[in-house]
Amino acid sequence: MSKQDSFSTTIQVRDTCLCLHVQRAARALARRFDEALRPVGLTSGQFSLLNALNRPEPPAIGPVAQLLAMDRTTLTAALKPLERDGLVAIAVDSTDRRNRLLRLTEKGQNVLASAVPIWRDTHATLEAGLLGLEPDDLRGALKTLSQPSPRP
Repeated sequence: MSKQDSFSTTIQVRDTCLCLHVQRAARALARRFDEALRPVGLTSGQFSLLNALNRPEPPAIGPVAQLLAMDRTTLTAALKPLERDGLVAIAVDSTDRRNRLLRLTEKGQNVLASAVPIWRDTHATLEAGLLGLEPDDLRGALKTLSQPSPRP
């Protein structure tokens, strides 16, 4: 491949690669939500994690990791600061001692409750800025892209 062919491929990837565009959008959105959630001491990732734990019954690590498209090791690492700050409690599952159950503490519920109005305002502003694009269409496309691909 010549240098010119190589550069034209670079331009093609820059302009058309879905992965690159989704990564860039995800980073930009995360920065906006990080900034918005800073007053309550959360990052966008922590907000998503606390929200994933906001259930009537404490979930196990596996289903939460699947929901957030994280591996279990990454999720465990993300839980540590939340546990240290008293927002999340991790307990052994009494029915299967190999499992760990995750629950929001009262402090975690309070922090999440204070973050939700910030999320709603930020989210509404972002959706309003999607001129000519239906938010539900974008969500649908992203959901489709986030599904695991079938193995050959």
